[in-house]
Amino acid sequence: MTPEQSAWFAETFSALTENVGRVLLGKESTVRLALTAMIAEGHLLLEDAPGTGKTSLAKALAATVQGTHHRIQFTPDLLPSDVTGVTIYDQGTGRFEFHRGPVFASVVLADEINRASPKTQAALLEVMEEGNVTVDGVTHPVGRPFMVIATQNPIEQAGTYRLPEAQLDRFIIKTSLGYPDRSSTVEILAGAKDRTLGLSARITTEAVGTMADLAQTVHIDPVVLDYVARITEATRDDSQTALGASVRGGLALVRCAKVWAASQGREYVLPDDVKGLAQPVLAHRLVLDAEAEFAGVTATDVLARLLDQVAPPVLRAV
Repeated sequence: MTPEQSAWFAETFSALTENVGRVLLGKESTVRLALTAMIAEGHLLLEDAPGTGKTSLAKALAATVQGTHHRIQFTPDLLPSDVTGVTIYDQGTGRFEFHRGPVFASVVLADEINRASPKTQAALLEVMEEGNVTVDGVTHPVGRPFMVIATQNPIEQAGTYRLPEAQLDRFIIKTSLGYPDRSSTVEILAGAKDRTLGLSARITTEAVGTMADLAQTVHIDPVVLDYVARITEATRDDSQTALGASVRGGLALVRCAKVWAASQGREYVLPDDVKGLAQPVLAHRLVLDAEAEFAGVTATDVLARLLDQVAPPVLRAV
């Protein structure tokens, strides 16, 4: 990445953040994380109470990049074909035709994903990882960019199916929106309408692909990569974790750190980029030991302690 490219990247990233921020008032940090997930070509998991703006975020992201948006309300009776699509015999043509499901969109909101059965949850796995849907042996690409924003309601647990660790690992970032501050709430109440209406696009979907390609050219020093490796190893060796961050988690942290560095106008990753993103990228990948969980320890607590213990690099390797 050249200095000119990094300057364009940072300027564009700020414009995208500002545009989405017109809808989600007072949530700049969460918007930046969502855009980081999109440009890193990953998926976002939001754990929030109802009515905090999750649907608005998905619609605003799609509108900002001139993409399409579909919402899937996950329920216990939802079938995998309701997500991916189905092949139907057309009597007029005498052929089987594939009817695309709602997963074929730039931004897909999987609302309350933990309410669907494990079989339906698993229908998202291939498309989230590979960007393809395979039905009756035929592979259908979903296009680029492609991002799943899945939501979970942390309040209600009745009638839900906990996401397996294998699927949690597919989400590059997990965060929450939370309620807006008072001044933002007053501004929202004063409008009392869908704030995504009339939201103009800032870039095209092709430009998002260009940004994703550029981000992967950001330089990351071997000592910073060693820092990432030491953090992930510490999560696996800690006495309070039954399962730590995998190599996929380390790769996700590197991808996000490159996007974050480029969004700051830099062509290189700093240890602070890694440290700042470790919580949203790695915390949801940790499985706590039963004793630690019973004592009220959270994955966020464990990761915060480990980040204090694992020293970041201070000198460049010669």
